[in-house]
Amino acid sequence: MNETIPGTQAIRRAVALLKAFDDDHPAWSLSELAREMGLNKTTAYRLLSALEREGLLGRAPDERYVLGPEIVVLGGRALRANNLRAVARPELERLAEETRETASLEILSGHEMLVIDEIVGGHLMSGVPDLGSRWPLHASSTGLAVLAFRPDTDELLPRVLTPVTPATLTGRVPLRAELACIRARGYSIADETLEHGLIALAAPIYDHDGRVVAALSVAGPKLRLTAECVPTIGDGVRAAAEHVSARLGYRR
Repeated sequence: MNETIPGTQAIRRAVALLKAFDDDHPAWSLSELAREMGLNKTTAYRLLSALEREGLLGRAPDERYVLGPEIVVLGGRALRANNLRAVARPELERLAEETRETASLEILSGHEMLVIDEIVGGHLMSGVPDLGSRWPLHASSTGLAVLAFRPDTDELLPRVLTPVTPATLTGRVPLRAELACIRARGYSIADETLEHGLIALAAPIYDHDGRVVAALSVAGPKLRLTAECVPTIGDGVRAAAEHVSARLGYRR
């Protein structure tokens, strides 16, 4: 039996009013908000006044409503609570459990990717932890995933793309073509570009400002990560990265 909790409707309406403030509509008049939310002006004014008293809304010089200082305080607390490593850990654990391969979280650090968390897979041949290791952007799955979805690709790459293995992309034209494929697919595939016999799949993680700041990856030997299972694992990595991005406050 579903019972309506007293005050639920008012809370929903108040939250809807706050969510109406975005980059396209940073300020609203009472009439505009009431019309947009489908509320009568008396109800809208009562809710807006309550939000204003709590500092969640303020007034612009033209008397239109804007988000207030308490929103900034709450946002800062949410960002501090949503530490990247803590937020990504459940997704890393799930990926490692489902694939039995090594799952890693890496951040962009200068012109390289830095491993900040990793869970070794359940297979006997699963490698050793690489925490603290740094990988070249153009040779690693995580680096390729970051490069594909950032606007400053050329600035991030070194002038000379040094080969790590014979499969490493060292030409700008083929690299750009590969990045276009990654954008279309949603995840990268590093097929022996970082280490002979190793395949890794990675997807980008966005922060609350929509910037790509990290990537999740799953890596394992080519004898296990076959062409048949790569699409399924790749989709799983992409979904995991999307979940982490959402927890960090990213909205498309």
